[in-house]
Amino acid sequence: MANSPQAKKRARQAEKRRQHNASLRSMVRTSIKKVIAAIDGGNAEEAQTAYAAAVPVIDRMADKGIIHKNKAARHKSRLNAKVKALAA
Repeated sequence: MANSPQAKKRARQAEKRRQHNASLRSMVRTSIKKVIAAIDGGNAEEAQTAYAAAVPVIDRMADKGIIHKNKAARHKSRLNAKVKALAA
């Protein structure tokens, strides 16, 4: 356990940041699940709308370092391929 005042403060800050980052990561997962749910529902227009809403969220979290930029690119690529396959 932290003993010095600055170590205690760093522990508080780290916990606060961890919870905030967890919330942002959850938001990314939720937006991805919404796109997948629309794809599974078979509604191409709804899937396209959900994908368009998910992309900025994924990009923003990649910019902040919440998720790696390659992981963001991978998610966007796979979701876009599924949306296009549904539309075709």
